[in-house]
Amino acid sequence: MNASWRQRAACQGIDAEVFYPTTEEEAEEAKAICGVCPVSETCLEYALANREREGVWGGLNERERRRISRQRRKSA
Repeated sequence: MNASWRQRAACQGIDAEVFYPTTEEEAEEAKAICGVCPVSETCLEYALANREREGVWGGLNERERRRISRQRRKSA
């Protein structure tokens, strides 16, 4: 997957720590940024394809991404 999508991401220039929260409440800031991002779907697909285990990617935390991965495996 071409990484040029990252250049259009709403998180450009934002401290990466925002996207690695320690609580659900802290994740809200990252999710809000992802909510207005023009490439959030691409970001999410990247995280799923690369099995990113930590952080908020495409607006979803680790637990939410694991749920999607399980659902996709079941329907494959």
